[in-house]
Amino acid sequence: MHTITDVDKYTVEDVRHVNDSTYVLQFSRGGMEFKPGQHLNLGTKGSGQHREYSIYSSPDNSSIEVLIKLVDDGVVSQQLRNVQPGDELSVKGPYGFFLTDAKPKKGEKLLFIASGTGIAPFHSFIMSYPEADYRLIHGIRNINEAYDREHYKADRYFACTSRGNKGDFNGRITDYLLSGQEKKADKVYLCGNSSMIYDAMDILRAQGYRHDQLFTEVYF
Repeated sequence: MHTITDVDKYTVEDVRHVNDSTYVLQFSRGGMEFKPGQHLNLGTKGSGQHREYSIYSSPDNSSIEVLIKLVDDGVVSQQLRNVQPGDELSVKGPYGFFLTDAKPKKGEKLLFIASGTGIAPFHSFIMSYPEADYRLIHGIRNINEAYDREHYKADRYFACTSRGNKGDFNGRITDYLLSGQEKKADKVYLCGNSSMIYDAMDILRAQGYRHDQLFTEVYF
């Protein structure tokens, strides 16, 4: 696998805002190879500041995309929002093994559980394997955080909204899991807020999932 080195050059192609506080940064690929679920250390060139972001795009794309939420005191998220096409980025990676063993197998049902921008690695996976038998549960505050919902099959994406009633379920992911409405899957992958992941793992284990059926990527 090609790993980014100092001689590789990565330049901004586009900044696409998906709502007032979240955007997709697209930049040139420069020959990098990666697998769905991996992440990068990313920052503006020369700033000396980097932050980890999961890759949002498919390895089949000619460009790389990352999904970034603005953080009030987040230096990197603010800097990257202000880049312009042609600006050079500092990129290190790819890193990680989350989802790298999740290639779809015939008859295998996959359950993806994400909070907020934790949906990014699942977006990369689903864009790479649209034939996968998946179900994606996305925990968000309001429906305007259902990032690129149209990219998923309508019956596969399920939004749990904690501060509004315009989602598919009014409440947190954990509330939905406790309701017992979700059908059993063969494997479950969770990504996002650590509190959500730990609570959801407890619920899933109580519902009969084994340790070897549960996989996690903690964001914060």
